[in-house]
Amino acid sequence: MSTVSGHEQAQAPQEFAGRRWLFPSAVVHELDPDAGALGRPPRRTARDWVVDFSCFLLAVALGLAAADTLRHDPHTPHALAVVDQLLGVLACAAVWLRRRWPFGLAVAMIPLGFLSNTSGGAALVTLFTLAVHRPFRYVAWVGGIGLALMPGFYWLRPDPDLPYAAVVTLTTLMTVSVISWGLFVRSKRQLMLSLRDRARRAETEARLRAEQAQRLAREAIAREMHDVLAHRLTLLSVHAGALEFRPDAPREEIARAAGVIRESAHEALQDLREIIGVLRTGDSDDTGRPQPTLAALDALVAESREAGMKVSLDNRVTDPAGVPASVGRTAYRIAQEALTNARKHAPGAEVTVTVTGAPGDGLAVSVHNPAPASVPRPVPGSGQGLIGLTERATLAGGRLEHGPTADGGFEVRGRLPWGAA
Repeated sequence: MSTVSGHEQAQAPQEFAGRRWLFPSAVVHELDPDAGALGRPPRRTARDWVVDFSCFLLAVALGLAAADTLRHDPHTPHALAVVDQLLGVLACAAVWLRRRWPFGLAVAMIPLGFLSNTSGGAALVTLFTLAVHRPFRYVAWVGGIGLALMPGFYWLRPDPDLPYAAVVTLTTLMTVSVISWGLFVRSKRQLMLSLRDRARRAETEARLRAEQAQRLAREAIAREMHDVLAHRLTLLSVHAGALEFRPDAPREEIARAAGVIRESAHEALQDLREIIGVLRTGDSDDTGRPQPTLAALDALVAESREAGMKVSLDNRVTDPAGVPASVGRTAYRIAQEALTNARKHAPGAEVTVTVTGAPGDGLAVSVHNPAPASVPRPVPGSGQGLIGLTERATLAGGRLEHGPTADGGFEVRGRLPWGAA
């Protein structure tokens, strides 16, 4: 699910580069995709040098043991013993190249090991390296060919100290053990890389989920801020505009308009204080006063009437006290936003607010205003109120419709779920 940004993709190889000492560099280069993004071939770490030197010493020790056996074998000509040891020296030196060409070196060891008994230790080291660095199919081919040629090698060059069956069985067990050990090491390192990738992916997904939660919280707060403050600020704008255009109005009307402006400013400051409290606490329900629900609809209509609007309320809800708080709050916001828009775009028109519903049937809110008698004065607005209401109604499980009517007016219709008790 989750999508990682370009900055995170660029940062991931740098973060992993600082922890490369946890894994062998060559294995990281083969198994980890980020290692190739570093833009340079892997360098041997201190651990790599220790492992490579130990493998070289092991190949030399096994080669010296085989050379000592050749010296005590009367059936091996001296010239063949010299060639055998020279090939063994080359095989031991090639061990240092095992990280760069594990498959090619293991294939080259097949004919070399058939000709040289002293290169057996180097062949085991390269077979182990192949099992660590390459998938099983490569190991199966190379190891299978080596095991198939082994009886023929000891038939042509029998061991002077051990019987034929014993030496073939011992060498076969040793080869299978080396392959199994290499496969185990590869699986263990793949598991470590997989766990590291899962941890990094989990951190990225957790960060993305946190960012998404923050974005949703900001959107919810912005929607609440618009619904709460738009009503108050529209009152301020309308009455301040009336005072501006009618400076010769009667003293009583000016005093009433000034009182509405003062009260609306006080309410707006109170609402803004509550929203800032939400931002500080991070809890949308932790406010200084209860959130408005359907029971506050009468107060909203009364406030609009005091502001000079003509509003009629038709409340036909069978059980107002039984309306869920979230549904009632959404219905209140729908009516509040619709009244605010009617005051801005249809001043002087009579607005009708109708609320109907019953448990099991849902709750319906309708706000209708006819065409305005005159061209309204422009009042600033964001134009996002109805979009926010539509989203709010959708989140509540309902729907919202709005648009012009046949009489030239405008109507907002909301339908919200109200389950049966």
